[in-house]
Amino acid sequence: MKTAIEIENLAHNYGLVEALKPLDMSIESGTLFGFIGPDGAGKTTLFRILTSLLLPTQGTAKVLGLDVVDDYRKLRPLLGYMPGRFSLYQDLTVAENLQFFAKLFKTTIQENYHLIKDIYDQIAPFKNRLAGKLSGGMKQKLALSCALIHKPELLFLDEPTTGVDVVSRAEFWEMLRKLKNYGITIVVSTPYMDEAALCDKVALIQKGKILQTDSPNNITESFVKPLFSVKSNERNSLSKDIETFGKTDSFYWFGDSIRWIGDDEKDADLLRIYLQQKNHQALEIKKIKASIEDCFMDLMKGNYE
Repeated sequence: MKTAIEIENLAHNYGLVEALKPLDMSIESGTLFGFIGPDGAGKTTLFRILTSLLLPTQGTAKVLGLDVVDDYRKLRPLLGYMPGRFSLYQDLTVAENLQFFAKLFKTTIQENYHLIKDIYDQIAPFKNRLAGKLSGGMKQKLALSCALIHKPELLFLDEPTTGVDVVSRAEFWEMLRKLKNYGITIVVSTPYMDEAALCDKVALIQKGKILQTDSPNNITESFVKPLFSVKSNERNSLSKDIETFGKTDSFYWFGDSIRWIGDDEKDADLLRIYLQQKNHQALEIKKIKASIEDCFMDLMKGNYE
């Protein structure tokens, strides 16, 4: 399959801060690829380099076969970019913003309307409203429409669903799946681990370093350590007591329970006895399948402990 992005020894520093550590990777054309990681992981820095908005400190990157530094004039018309912050003209209406970006890329709304129809139809009733007066979800849909109006070959979306309600998030990802049918390569970043499962392939990133790259299913299947969910009505003392239990690889809170990884699966029985001795009532310990977030936490421990 054709390669959309090729990165070699790419890194970036902000003064003494190493925002992006030397990185080698490639992304195939036609893929919905996700960079998954918390704020400060290096996602925005990487996207700004790949869209030719920031010069790398070292290394090279080719996007659609073009060097992001030497060929930026040729590259930019081929890309759609939706930054993390809403960056459209808030004092222009919805319709005026879309018309502006169509003219900027020397096209018309009508020419590529099929790409944005499902998205724009939802905000068309508000076409005369100022962009700054839209809700968070509507702003994201307008920004995506403007990024698509020139029919880019590759679409970069930097944390497109941050701060958006759950329903709008689901609608947004449904739109992305439909866009794949038009042959557009989509590269998205998100801090939401549950969105990883919606991508064809993901890279888990933290502190400027790629921890693992694979399909979401392969990442979770590669987790072989015994993982258990632990609950107790003595929530305040649960983590303290687990910390003093000797046969623990790692543990962390996950919602209203603790994710516990033991040295051996049989150690869960010993943990149950230990916590009962510590007067934990309504104790629940059950083996579970690892999620992307569990894999991420385990990879962080291995790289940064």
